[in-house]
Amino acid sequence: MSDKLEQPAQVLSHLRVVEIGSSAATSYCARLFSDFGADVQKVESPAGDPFRRSAPLTPRGQSAWFAFLNFNKSSIVIDRTEPDASARLSALIEGCDILVDGRDIDSSDCPPVDMATIRNRHPKLVYLEASWFGREGPYAEFAATDSTVRALAGLVKLLGPAEGPPLHAPDFQTGILAGLWGFIAAASSLVRRRHGGAGRSWSLSVFESSLAVGEFLMLEACARGNVMHRIGLNRFCLAFPWGIYDTKKGWVGVSVETPAQWRAFCDMLGLFDLRDDPGLVVGEDRWCHLEEIEGQLIPRLKTRTALEWFAEGLKRKIPIVSVPEICSLLQDTEKKLRGAIVPVLLGDEEGFTVGSAHQLRMTPPLRGGKVPAPGEQQVLARSQRHLISPAAAGSCCSGADLPPLHGIRIIDFTMGWAGPLCTRTLADLGADIIKIEAIQYPDWWRGVDKRQAYVDGKMYEKNARFCTMNRNKRGITLDLTRPQGVDLAKRLLAGADIAIDNYSVDVLPKLGLGYDVVREINPRLVMMSMSAFGADSIYRDCRAYGSTLEQGSGLPGVIGNHDGPPVMSHVALGDPVGGLNGCAAVLVALLHANSTGQGQFIDLAQIECMMPFAAPWIILHSVDGMPPRRYGNRHPQFVPHGTFRCTGQDNWIVLAVTDEDMWRRLALLIGRPDWAEDASLRPAEARRVIEDVIEKEIAAWMLTRDADQAMSELQAVKVAAGVARLPIDLLRDRHLKSRTFLQEVERAFIGRHPHPSMPIREGEAPYPIRTAAPTLGQHNREILSELLRLSDTEIEELAKEGIIGKSMLSEGEVAQQKRSRSTN
Repeated sequence: MSDKLEQPAQVLSHLRVVEIGSSAATSYCARLFSDFGADVQKVESPAGDPFRRSAPLTPRGQSAWFAFLNFNKSSIVIDRTEPDASARLSALIEGCDILVDGRDIDSSDCPPVDMATIRNRHPKLVYLEASWFGREGPYAEFAATDSTVRALAGLVKLLGPAEGPPLHAPDFQTGILAGLWGFIAAASSLVRRRHGGAGRSWSLSVFESSLAVGEFLMLEACARGNVMHRIGLNRFCLAFPWGIYDTKKGWVGVSVETPAQWRAFCDMLGLFDLRDDPGLVVGEDRWCHLEEIEGQLIPRLKTRTALEWFAEGLKRKIPIVSVPEICSLLQDTEKKLRGAIVPVLLGDEEGFTVGSAHQLRMTPPLRGGKVPAPGEQQVLARSQRHLISPAAAGSCCSGADLPPLHGIRIIDFTMGWAGPLCTRTLADLGADIIKIEAIQYPDWWRGVDKRQAYVDGKMYEKNARFCTMNRNKRGITLDLTRPQGVDLAKRLLAGADIAIDNYSVDVLPKLGLGYDVVREINPRLVMMSMSAFGADSIYRDCRAYGSTLEQGSGLPGVIGNHDGPPVMSHVALGDPVGGLNGCAAVLVALLHANSTGQGQFIDLAQIECMMPFAAPWIILHSVDGMPPRRYGNRHPQFVPHGTFRCTGQDNWIVLAVTDEDMWRRLALLIGRPDWAEDASLRPAEARRVIEDVIEKEIAAWMLTRDADQAMSELQAVKVAAGVARLPIDLLRDRHLKSRTFLQEVERAFIGRHPHPSMPIREGEAPYPIRTAAPTLGQHNREILSELLRLSDTEIEELAKEGIIGKSMLSEGEVAQQKRSRSTN
């Protein structure tokens, strides 16, 4: 692979991005721009970005994490001790479109710059500044790592053995999540800038970015109270069967939710008594009998291999997947053909890594690349850049007070979590979202229970998680199984910028709403399919939830203890991760459509969105062929690092020591001045020799303290620590309260309820929530009359025919409607 990568010009090749400071979040954000050809200039000190030394390392000492976060970028070394360092950096920033700033997390010896002066001289600059917790609030000055932030964000305590300790995943989940949010902020700013807006300044909280993963659990806690607790590896409250199980050969991921899936699952295993038990119809009821049911299903699963069960599940439309090892992912021809696995060059070592999940058909991302050496410039075959010069940007301030996606219309065919989170984020940023449901088949997060009592009680309007995921949208009901409904959908698509669905891949095409049809109606439309495995995958018909995506991503194989099973890190991690990636993908396509008038199809495979979390182990295995080493709650680089019990029942704290000075401060705090003064214990690898002894001392110190007290004492001496919170704890978290992160929204049927804000801000306050989630069919008349110019008579006829409506139909009523139509 040469320094000059002969690849076609990319959709973002006209952009220059400058990256300063050091953080996984800002590095990943900038990497997403480089995927589509942006000229990303990474500023480093003579010592290089600290992530260059971040474990795990290849046999020749290259950081696998640094490689994943930085291939296809260029490197510029600026020594802050040189007299012209600040002037050089300022000139570089003034010549770019986007500045991505991670200095608040780690300055990495970056020279100081006067941002106020730069913004004044370059008003079109898009500026993104990341921090662990935001500039204000009780946690603002906390020392932090990926694991301590996830603990505070409620993403650790529910995982692991019931007796403890809670078990957490390897770094850098928070960096990937925050990097996606940063990219969304910056890319949406470019959309507004093209329409005459000025540049924008964003602040990004890594902590709040992580809450997008756990907000579903927060909302469940708000609605149900403190019912969630840790119940064991690969087990989750309120959902069952939902986890990873051993088989005759290999591991299988199971996610059974709906009554139909439960019946099919029991049929597959020959558990007919369980299938016919009326008390086991829904997952929450089954969860109450978890031990009894597992006692029957576990022996049955061990009678066949994981691949055999996967094939059976595919035939029966059950969300089941074989849990792959890292070596299996590297041998997967389909993933290489799709660009999910791509070649990467790290110095003189060649390997493979995870490519972009954003598969834009017309403007695809780069497939692989080279990791820059310090100071190395990489020249890709780019089109001519068209940076708007700062001097000519003085008249660009119209629309500066408008949200970045104001004026963008999106037709939303999504349900559940992943798709609605994607469209909700776009709505929060100002887009006009028209959500399409049907009274026969509404969004399944309104509830999968179609029994008459549920429908008559309008329980489908009382689900807080649906309401939170669909705020700032307008809602319409259309029966897309009938020609009138399809015709109205086509008319809406004709005036839209974007259409998004997360159905199975064949649903919209079979309804007559595939991309081949709608592009004839609207050539500039961006249309995205958010399926589980991709429209052209051999697994395209596999049913999946967010849990299925994690189970099949390779991530479980690097979590947990070396002699334990693959471990899931979340009840449905793939859903929010897929939603954020979908949002990023459509923004890239929208930028292209706005500049060329050409729409395109995006084939987003949500399982590929999950693979970045396993990326460094994929790189490492591709280079050295060794299976990934699992550390449990320990860390390949930081010593000590772990989860420790505090006084009280099931109270825990995550602690991480990241450097020699932090080690010395910790040793003094826990009463071991001899360790603080012992020069032989300064290197982390020397401490690893006595890691058991160190952990026992820390454990004894922790056991005498309340978790919050221990965190306060540790943070007072700048030792990274975070209390392992439950989701319900976040509803009263003092830091989130101080930042007004949770906004109260009034809605029919449920009254006032909390909504999490976006983790990206343009000022002190979060983006306001404009409207509550629509009730079923709430905006039928508004949309049909104002946008499609239908008369009152026509609208009434649609309601009479059941094409539109405002009340969900029960299972019996749907069947009756079908019978009535078949006889007419």
